[in-house]
Amino acid sequence: MAKEKIGSQWKTLDKDLNRISQVEYAAQYVARPLVGMGVALAFIVVAALGAAVFFGQNPTSLIVVTAAAFGAYMALNIGANDVANNMGPAVGANALTMTGAIIIAVIFESAGALLAGGDVVSTISKGIIDPSGFAQPRTFIWAMMAALISSALWVNLATWIGAPVSTTHSVVGGVMGAGIAAAGFAAVNWPTMGTIAASWIISPVLGGAIAALFLAFIKHQIIYQDDKIAAAKRWVPVLIAIMAGAFGAYLALKGLKRIIKIDLGTALLIGAAVAAIFYVVSAPLIARQAQGLENRTKSLKTLFGLPLIFSAALLSFAHGANDVANAVGPLAAIVHVESFGDFAAKVSIPTWVMVIGAFGISFGLVLFGPKLIRMVGSQITKLNPMRAYCVALSAAITVIIASWLGLPVSSTHIAVGGVFGVGFYREFHMERRLRRTSAARPQVKRIAPEERRRRKLVRRSHFMTIVAAWVITVPAAALMSAVIFYLLNTIVA
Repeated sequence: MAKEKIGSQWKTLDKDLNRISQVEYAAQYVARPLVGMGVALAFIVVAALGAAVFFGQNPTSLIVVTAAAFGAYMALNIGANDVANNMGPAVGANALTMTGAIIIAVIFESAGALLAGGDVVSTISKGIIDPSGFAQPRTFIWAMMAALISSALWVNLATWIGAPVSTTHSVVGGVMGAGIAAAGFAAVNWPTMGTIAASWIISPVLGGAIAALFLAFIKHQIIYQDDKIAAAKRWVPVLIAIMAGAFGAYLALKGLKRIIKIDLGTALLIGAAVAAIFYVVSAPLIARQAQGLENRTKSLKTLFGLPLIFSAALLSFAHGANDVANAVGPLAAIVHVESFGDFAAKVSIPTWVMVIGAFGISFGLVLFGPKLIRMVGSQITKLNPMRAYCVALSAAITVIIASWLGLPVSSTHIAVGGVFGVGFYREFHMERRLRRTSAARPQVKRIAPEERRRRKLVRRSHFMTIVAAWVITVPAAALMSAVIFYLLNTIVA
């Protein structure tokens, strides 16, 4: 009886401990988002205190301190949303773990922002509004503050619903809305807005088309060959060279502008030289890596893994070098007005402002980035290293083509458009093979239309959500910015 009583007590204790463990797990699950928000809030406070140190001697420093806090908030949201487009395909293809992707992105985004970030940025987002249309510098400050707050809020909302949006377009919408509220519709450069609106279509379509073309090339020249390994040894170094050349030209054109001014022709020559070097180096490495691989498609994924990781790192560096400046542009404009008492179309970005942008992106990525990385990498369509490499190639090449044609494009739209392009091409290819099979073998049972719709390789719910978010980004940010500008003007007045 004593033994039975002791055994019963142990069972009761085990049940109680199990309940306590479940409560602890639940508490940790609930508290995890709060930890992220706490760290983010701490970073915003530190950014504001840093601005106070730099502008402590200025009697109007409270405006700069407030703007720095909102600039830090904007940078956090960029890290949570925008960076996912560079790392998502590599993670979705299992070439990188989530932790590895975050570490690489943090290093290269920060390096791009601090080492190659533009030293001059258009404070009105590529000429959206004319600063001379503002009656006084203080009105311009409130307009830039409203643009900063509205764009950050919009990117935050988009991240929450799981939609990757263009932070540059968010800033453009914010500046436009505040400019209209402050100086009327005449202050807006509508032809420039028209070209930006055109980029909503140009960016994803061009990115998707180039990604689909590369995937078609890989399928026909490598995957569908009898000797897949021999074909890979011949063509993978070529694809690596194209990637290296595209990034070489892109970084020469955009990333080195702080050091030297390079035109498109010179940048393309630099890209060609980089491509040749990478081909010579990668050809023997790929040949050595291919030794002993089985002649099947699964083996090919091994050859694309390392190039895909390098491409993700370079995309992050390029993003940090160019998009961070756009994000902190309104903050730089406010700092300029407070420092010199007037406004200008172009201003220099202080180093401490770029530091806020770089570190904010890193914190935002670490704390909130995994959600969008998973969505871009695996929830739109299934990616493997070859498909993800096509997306990265598309992103680099599309930006070069857009620079050559003088078209304003969004890196977010290009990358996500590339993911869509790969998925839609696979759907098209599958349908074509089914039609050929049905024509060659009529006796084969046909798949019902309902089942074929269920087997679509691109999730239509994500497609519609993302496209809708893209379309309404500029008007939504503009409306929010106009309302915030009126509130700021009313409160201060």
